Amino acid sequence: MLKHVLLKIVSRLAKRQVYNWANKPIVTQENQFNYLIKKARNTKFGQDHAFSEISNYQEFKKRVPIRDYEGLRDYFEKVKSGKKDILWPGKPIYLALTSGTTSGAKYIPITRESLPNHLNGAKNALLIYVAETNKTSFVNGKYIFVQGSPILKDISGILSGRLSGISAHHVPFYMRSNMLPSWKTNIIEDWENKVENIVKETTREDMTIISGIPSWLQMYFEAIVRKTNKQISEVFPNFSLLIYGGVNFKPYKKKFLSLIGKEVDSIELFPASEGFFAFQDKQDNNDLLLILNAGIFYEFINVEDFRENRLERISLQNVKKDINYVMVISSSAGLWGYNTGDTVKFTSISPYRIIITGRLKQSLSAFGEHVIVKEAEQAIEQAILKTGNMVVEFTVAPRFKSESLPACHEWFIEFDTQSEKINYFKDILDYELQKQNKYYKDLIKGKIISKPMIRKIKKDGFKKYMKTIGKLGGQNKIPKISNDRKIAKELEKLNLIEEL
Repeated sequence: MLKHVLLKIVSRLAKRQVYNWANKPIVTQENQFNYLIKKARNTKFGQDHAFSEISNYQEFKKRVPIRDYEGLRDYFEKVKSGKKDILWPGKPIYLALTSGTTSGAKYIPITRESLPNHLNGAKNALLIYVAETNKTSFVNGKYIFVQGSPILKDISGILSGRLSGISAHHVPFYMRSNMLPSWKTNIIEDWENKVENIVKETTREDMTIISGIPSWLQMYFEAIVRKTNKQISEVFPNFSLLIYGGVNFKPYKKKFLSLIGKEVDSIELFPASEGFFAFQDKQDNNDLLLILNAGIFYEFINVEDFRENRLERISLQNVKKDINYVMVISSSAGLWGYNTGDTVKFTSISPYRIIITGRLKQSLSAFGEHVIVKEAEQAIEQAILKTGNMVVEFTVAPRFKSESLPACHEWFIEFDTQSEKINYFKDILDYELQKQNKYYKDLIKGKIISKPMIRKIKKDGFKKYMKTIGKLGGQNKIPKISNDRKIAKELEKLNLIEEL
C-alpha cells in the first residue's frame, strides 16, 4: 500500500537526519549553546546574568549557577503572572504542570521554540524503529496513548496542564482518525472510571500500538483481562508495538508478558516536563540515544561530587562511561543551569547513549549505603528472573534498629500471585545489591545492617495507597526507594500489608 511505502521513505530520511547530528555531537551541542545564549540575551534572566558578555562555556559556568525549581522560582513566578521576556523572549505558550517532592506544584514553561522537542522525540523514535525493522503493519490499526486529561486551564493568558494532556492537542492530523481514546473519555479525571471507559472503547478495535507509563498500562491491561477473560494478544491479535517511558520496564516485563501473552517490540522514551531527552534507537539495546539538536544544552555533575556539594559541572565532551551523573540542562524553554533531578549513566559516547539510573532525591542512604533506583531495579529484576515470582509493584524503605528488629532495608512488594521461594527471593535481592554497591556490601559484612526484609502488599494495595493520597493515574508513580519511612508508615496505617 502507498502509505506503507511513504512511511518507509520518511523513516529513512528521519534516520539520516538523526544520525547526522548524533555523529557530530560536540559541534551540535556548541551550536545549541550559542543559539540559546544569543536568543535569551535581552531577557530578564539574560540581563541579570550578563549573557551579552558570555562567549564560551567557561564564562557561562561562572555567571550561571546550578539551580533547581526553587532556585529559579522567582523567575517562574514572574512568567506565571504573565510577564514577558523573563526566561525566554516573549511568553510561553504552555505551562506544564508537574508535582515536585519539595516544591509542590511546579509550572514548567513550554515555549514556541521548545514545543517541537516534546512533539518530535516520540515521532523520531517511531520512525527510527521503522527504518531499523522495516515493519509498518501497525499503520493499519488503531493507536492509544494512555494519558492524563487534555483539559487545559488559563493562567495569566497561558494554557496550563499536564504534559501528556498538552501533547494530546498536537496529534498529527494523519494520525487523529486512528487515535484512541475519544475526547469524551480522555477528559475523565477519575482514573479508575477513565480506564473502564478506555476498555469499553478499545476492546472491539484493532489496536496495534499501545503507549504510556507502565503503571498506567498495567491497569489498562488488567482491566481488559478481567472484562474479557482473555490475554491482550487474543483481544488485540495485531498488537505489535509497546511504547513506554517514565519508569524502568524490566522489573515488570514478566508480568506484562503474562498479560499480553506474546512478545512484542517495544520502544523506551525519556520524556519529562522539562524536555524530551532521549529515545531507544536500537531494538537490540536498551540504552537511549541522547537528543542533542533540539534546543537543549546538557551539563553533568558526578553524583558522588554532588552529594558532597562539589558542583563541578562538565559538558558532553568530557563525560565518561559508567559514571552516575546528575543531568543539568539549559533550554529554549528558558531553563538555565537547571538541575533536572534525573541521574543517568553513559553506556556509549559514540554516539552518546544513556540509561536512566533514577532520581537524585530517590536514593537510600539511611545507613551510608547510597543505593540508587537502578540498583534496586536490577536486584528485583534478577530475583524475579531466578524465582519465577511476578511483581506488580514495589518500594524500598529503611528500617531502623529497634529492640525487636535489626536495621535493614524493608522491601514492600505486591506479588502477582502467592509468592513462593520467598527466602530465595530475599537472598537474591541481597546478593545483587552487594554485587552492585560496595557501601551496602560493607554494611552487610560489618553487620551494621541485616539482610533485607520483605513485606507483602495486598492485592491492589499500591493502587489503593495512590488513590488515598490523590495520586492515582496522571503522571504519578510510586517512588522505588526512599530515605525515610513516610510511604512505609502509610502502607501500614492503611492496613495494606499481609503476612507471608
